Amino acid sequence: MTNPHDDAPRPPAWTAPGGSGQPTAGSSGAPVPVPAPQPGSAPVPAPVPGQAAPGAPTGWQSAPGWQTAPGAPGPGGPGWQTGPGWQAPGWRPPALQPGIVPLRPLGLGEILDGSFRAVRANPRVMFGVAALVVTVGVVIQTALAWYLRGFLEEQTAGVADQVDPTGELGASDSLGSSLSTLLTLPLVSIATTVLTGLVIVSVSRSVLGRTVSIGEVLRSTRVWWVVGFSLLTALGSGLVVALGVGLVVVLADSVGAGAAVLAGLTLGLGLVVGFAWFFVRTLLVPPALMLEGKGFWRTVARAWRLTRGSYWRLLGIYLLSAIIVSVVVQLISVPATAVAQFLLDGQADSFASIAVVALANIVADTLATTFLAAVVALLYIDVRMRREGLDVELARAAQSAA
Repeated sequence: MTNPHDDAPRPPAWTAPGGSGQPTAGSSGAPVPVPAPQPGSAPVPAPVPGQAAPGAPTGWQSAPGWQTAPGAPGPGGPGWQTGPGWQAPGWRPPALQPGIVPLRPLGLGEILDGSFRAVRANPRVMFGVAALVVTVGVVIQTALAWYLRGFLEEQTAGVADQVDPTGELGASDSLGSSLSTLLTLPLVSIATTVLTGLVIVSVSRSVLGRTVSIGEVLRSTRVWWVVGFSLLTALGSGLVVALGVGLVVVLADSVGAGAAVLAGLTLGLGLVVGFAWFFVRTLLVPPALMLEGKGFWRTVARAWRLTRGSYWRLLGIYLLSAIIVSVVVQLISVPATAVAQFLLDGQADSFASIAVVALANIVADTLATTFLAAVVALLYIDVRMRREGLDVELARAAQSAA
C-alpha cells in the first residue's frame, strides 16, 4: 500500500561545514538519519550552521577547523560542542589583575586610571605621608619667605625705584616676594623628590594588590639616592645654563648686542630641547632606584636603557598627566590667592593671607606630586612588562602569594 506522505518534501541531509556533503556520522560512524515529517507535525526547519544537526546523537563533535557562522551560538551554547583544542580567532584569556592594573602592557587610560586607583588602594600612604612631607616643606618655605621678604625688599629697593619710580606697580613688594620664593624653591623641590620616592614604593605594592604601611615607607633609605640623583641633575643643569649665559655675555662684549641676542635665542631653544630630552631619558631613574637593589650608577644606566625606543610614548603620557595636574593645581591655588589678595588684604602679606595661600599650596602640591609619582611608577612597570616580560614575574608572585 502506498504511503500518502511519500511525496512530501523532505529536508536535505545536514552536513557540517567543510564536510563531504554526506550525512554527518554519529559516534558509531553510521550516517545520522534525518526523520521524515509526521502527519500533522510542522515541517522540520532547515539546519543553521553552528547548531547541532537535527537528530544528531549526544556527543556530536564538529570536524577539525570548524567555526560558527555569524550569529550562531558560541562555545557553551545549547547542543554545541567543540573539537579538541578549539579556540575562537583572536581570543586570548583575560590578564590577571590582582591590584590596580592588569598584568600586561598598559594603555594610556589604564595608566591614568591606575594612578587614581593607587590613591584609593592605600590612602594613608598616598595622602598621609604626602601631606606630611609637603606640609613640612611648605611651612619651612613660607617661614623663610616671610623672613627673607623684608631683607630682600631693602636690598632691592634701588632696583625697584628704577623700575617703578612712582610705586604704583608695587615693584618693591613683588620683587622681594618673588626673590624669596625663588630662593626657597630648592627646599620644596627636595621635599617633592622625597615624596616621589616614597609614593613609588606604595604604587609598586598596589600593583600586586598589597598595601605597605607608613612605617615601612618611611624606612626606605633608598629614597636618598633619588634625592642625590635630583641634586646631581639640578647641579648639572645649572652649570649648563651658566655656561650658556657666559657665552652670550662674551659674544655681547666681543661681537655686538645683535649677535648676542640671536645666539641667546638659539642657545635657549637648544637648551629647552636638550633638557626635555634628558628629562625623558632619566624619567624612570627614581622608580628604578627605589625598586631595584642594584648600585647607584648601574641602576641609572639601566633606567637610561629602558627608555630607549619609548621616548615619544613616555613624553606624551607624562606631558598629558602634567597638563591634567596643572589644571587641578590652578583650580586650587588661584581662588586661594584671590581670597588672600581681595578679601583679606591688598598685598597678601598678612598672617591670614599667607596661611590661606600656604594651605592651598599644601593641598595642590600633595595632589600633584602624588598623581605624577604614581604615573611615573606605572610607566616604569609598563616599560618593563613590554621589554622584559615583568608581567609574567608579577603574575607568578601574585599567584604564589594567593
